[in-house]
Amino acid sequence: MKNYLKGFVVFLLIQIPLVAQPWVRNDVIFNQSGVPSLMFSHPRFTDLDNDGDFDMVLGNISGKPLYLENIGTPTAPKFIVNNDDIFSLVFEIDAEVGVMADINDDGKLDLITGGFTGVHLYKNAGIPEFPVFAKVEDFFSGIEAGINPVPDLGDVDNDGDLDLVLGFSEDGSVKIFFNGGTKEEAQFHDSQSLLIGDVGLYAYPVFCDMDGDNDLDILVGRDSYGFVYYKNTGTPTQGNWQSDPVPFSGIGYDTYFNSPGVADINGDGKLDLIYGSGSGPLNYFENIGTPQKPTWKRNTTLFGGVIDVNGASNPFFYDYDEDGDYDLFSGSNLGNIKYYENTGNAYSPAWKENSTPFASLKHSIYSAVTLGDVNQDSLPDAIVGDLNGNLYLHLNTGKGFVLQNESFSSISLGGRSVPRLVDMDYDGDLDLVVGNEEGNLFYFENQGSAMSPNWVEIFNYFHAINVSMDCSPTVADFTGDGNMDVLTGNLWHELNFFTRNENNVWIEDTTSFAEIEGDQNVAPALVDLDNDGDLDLVLGCYEGTFSYYENQSVVTGVSEKKMILPQEYTVRNFPNPFNASTTIEFTLPVSTPVRLTIFDISGREIRFWKFLTLQQGIHTITWDGMNQNGEAVSSGVYLYLIQTPSHGKSSTMILLK
Repeated sequence: MKNYLKGFVVFLLIQIPLVAQPWVRNDVIFNQSGVPSLMFSHPRFTDLDNDGDFDMVLGNISGKPLYLENIGTPTAPKFIVNNDDIFSLVFEIDAEVGVMADINDDGKLDLITGGFTGVHLYKNAGIPEFPVFAKVEDFFSGIEAGINPVPDLGDVDNDGDLDLVLGFSEDGSVKIFFNGGTKEEAQFHDSQSLLIGDVGLYAYPVFCDMDGDNDLDILVGRDSYGFVYYKNTGTPTQGNWQSDPVPFSGIGYDTYFNSPGVADINGDGKLDLIYGSGSGPLNYFENIGTPQKPTWKRNTTLFGGVIDVNGASNPFFYDYDEDGDYDLFSGSNLGNIKYYENTGNAYSPAWKENSTPFASLKHSIYSAVTLGDVNQDSLPDAIVGDLNGNLYLHLNTGKGFVLQNESFSSISLGGRSVPRLVDMDYDGDLDLVVGNEEGNLFYFENQGSAMSPNWVEIFNYFHAINVSMDCSPTVADFTGDGNMDVLTGNLWHELNFFTRNENNVWIEDTTSFAEIEGDQNVAPALVDLDNDGDLDLVLGCYEGTFSYYENQSVVTGVSEKKMILPQEYTVRNFPNPFNASTTIEFTLPVSTPVRLTIFDISGREIRFWKFLTLQQGIHTITWDGMNQNGEAVSSGVYLYLIQTPSHGKSSTMILLK
């Protein structure tokens, strides 16, 4: 959906001034492509907005599928996450993977999903401009699909209706289910199926005409390396699928759990291969051969530039190369220490991985690292934590890192230690703050000297602070009061921020980071990444990627900050679903004329409002469920659209009576 069709909804009754939070997310800092890097992802392609190019539906294990709109051209694609939640009615548990197909021949693409609960149909009950996908219960009840099946649809017998291929997770089998109904009313049953093959475990099939002979072949990813390709050696009417290892030989052997999407995304008349994997970033291979005989060339531009440690990222920033900007360090799920040199500058970072010099810092899995000159020899040393809860000091000799076996031999924090070096007491040497698996914080004061450290645990320093599981801390004077503050992440997506009062008692601040929601195992770092004098926020996560939130506050005193007005259009309503009334809230980054329109799912206009000018900021309204004539509308799904002369944004809401 293009901008002029995106809707902003809202009936404005009250205009409320807002002191906005200062955080503005900027995904380009760690992902130049703009395409999310998600573990166990499933890219599938279709022209969802009917503009002549391929858009992407990106399934994943972290949540519902994402809609990525192609804002480029048919020959030069550019994918961005579309913020209209077109899958708002889709249940995450149903939809690890989603494919689009017009299963009832009504001219609208429907969503067919596979997930923990089996295979499902979400019928498109919206209009072409505003798709709304509503679940059709028991549509695939004739199939024993098990958990996490992977579907695709295509007409394999040339009879004008859509058939179904399923990959099964339990045994890796691939089956075609022939449509025993019609193109308007599809029917699928176990008795009308054909076993194509068995790829081991977790079969991820897609239909494709890979040899250009006008019948459908099947390409399958799996719980292993590479792909299994079943070539249709029969006819478009009577298929005969046989394994052929040649066309995809050597592809996908550096990743596992490969889930393929096949489409001519560069518009050259040949099918290309895009696949997700267990490690996150999308892989793109262009077909530089012919439509009948593909030859593959890796393209790292379209989905490139993603900083991804493959799992359990936990950022720490340090100017390792002493060039005046911050470099990035992180542990990882496999225990490797990752180093990304900042090849940009102090105002605009860019990243280049150079992890080889830190290979000796690996101990066990789920590592974390912190750096600092602990012995005043002008060389940055490293302390590493790991899954076992141990700490390891590695001194930098200038030629490499040497493990100091005795330094922390008596310390074990139970599990998953995350250390951070910081001069907590401002005495000129480096102390140590550490989080652990149980959600606790520990403080080890350096009671030696800046040249000869001796870390001694200060018990009860954090007054029994516990943030649940997998505490990952960052330490900095965020409030500007001269005392170090602590921001922690945990297993459950939560950020917890603690400051100290004049009595040295730790107080939780629930407002400063309230608007930010992390991912699983969120791991924060506070760092001035744009050199504007305030601390920005970088988050790691279980997926292994990083996200960046720019602090747009302006410091005018020790703790005084300038109010920041909204920088983008947003819209939401709450509660949703609702009974009787709902509050609709939207933000405007500029003062502008606004029109609000509410539609039912057939596209019929229910109510509208026009405003000659609304000021920049947040606006709210309570909609009472009445139409333009003051009559109560019925229960159901409604779409709301707010438009300005240059932008629009839409969403859906559900009225229940």
